Amino acid sequence: MAYSNFTIEEVELRFDLELQAVSFLPETTPIAPSDLLNRYLERGLTLAKRNVSEKARSEFLIAPILLELETLLTDSISLFSGEDFTVDRSLGLNGICDFLIARSPAQLIIKAPVIAVVEAKRGVLRDGWGQCIAELVAAQRFNLQRHQEIPYTYGIVTSGMLWQFIRLSGSTVSLEPAEIPLQPLDRLLGILSWLAQN
Repeated sequence: MAYSNFTIEEVELRFDLELQAVSFLPETTPIAPSDLLNRYLERGLTLAKRNVSEKARSEFLIAPILLELETLLTDSISLFSGEDFTVDRSLGLNGICDFLIARSPAQLIIKAPVIAVVEAKRGVLRDGWGQCIAELVAAQRFNLQRHQEIPYTYGIVTSGMLWQFIRLSGSTVSLEPAEIPLQPLDRLLGILSWLAQN
């Protein structure tokens, strides 16, 4: 089994998790997007609407926003795309992750702690929950293996147009009930920045 094969029911049972819908995002300071990102997304939105594939949404919407985040937080995070993140193959905690954000300036290897970012399957956020939570369980174990005892491990499921945030603490998974829209972009960037720094 790999991350992308997990459903929400399977991940809950396999890892004995408690799922809850609870708001955990604080009020954050909006961060104005760069002119470059605004121009890119203006064109990217058009292209993403014409090409409904996950790859198109990833390349035209998600990747530019994460790149903007990496630019904003230069020297404090690294961004990885399409990386193998095998933590424990015997538990199915293996596979290629859509995106990982590591709190490390060295873009050479994935270092703890990490945030998992999952592209929503067919644009439906709920369809990405199982994969994202499996990656959070892996990230939690990865962090502990590297002696980084982090109280919260965060994940994101996104269609590019909507962003939903997930938090793992111990065996409790909190799904943020609010789906954050792409616009206003300054609000989304503020939340992403807070997440990457916490």
